[in-house]
Amino acid sequence: MSNQAYLGVWCKDFPEDRVPERLGAFLGTVPLSTARPGFTYLTIRAVDAAETPVLEEDLRAAPLAPERILEIARQHLHSDSCYEVRCHWDLSIFDAATGKARVEPQPLEIFCHGEDYDDCIWRENGHFQVNLGFEHLFTGHAGLLGTRPNGEARPQSPEEARFLEIMAWPENLEKYQDATRENIRRIFSWIRRIEQAMPVDRIRSWSEGEDNFEARLEGILAAR
Repeated sequence: MSNQAYLGVWCKDFPEDRVPERLGAFLGTVPLSTARPGFTYLTIRAVDAAETPVLEEDLRAAPLAPERILEIARQHLHSDSCYEVRCHWDLSIFDAATGKARVEPQPLEIFCHGEDYDDCIWRENGHFQVNLGFEHLFTGHAGLLGTRPNGEARPQSPEEARFLEIMAWPENLEKYQDATRENIRRIFSWIRRIEQAMPVDRIRSWSEGEDNFEARLEGILAAR
């Protein structure tokens, strides 16, 4: 399974009676896909992830706006609850077969953790935790992008070796860099909107495959 990337947001305060306000503000910042707008799933859990959900709604037939999600969540307002929504945002995808990049809807998963939910999981993962999608959409394959101590990308599989052969063409590499940097800028742009919309204490991004995901993103943007 491909590594995933995440975003965590910690608020300065998150009392039970302010959860709807915080949730609405956060959902209002989400950069929804232009081709697939709206929220397509809503799940509300109580106590912890092992419990049967209090509510599960498949909204794919009629995706909802943030305001409607908030109306439903208000009916299940508790500090030991987690509110999960799914949607899509637009990311740049580089097609090695054609040598072209295109913008496509990619899935987003958003978790809003009440402070008494799942042994205070918010302390580690944030009041809001976002699964941003595949890590390689922001870091690239085979360590090719950014700066590397050894100065050389080393393939870990035959597929990566073939990919690096394609990237040996400067034109392909430039397009791949541009697509990946655009995705990184989308993360940073979203973070700025969150900081403007909410009383944020801190924001952190991380991934399953990088020791320091944030530094990796900065390095890719800075590399020439």
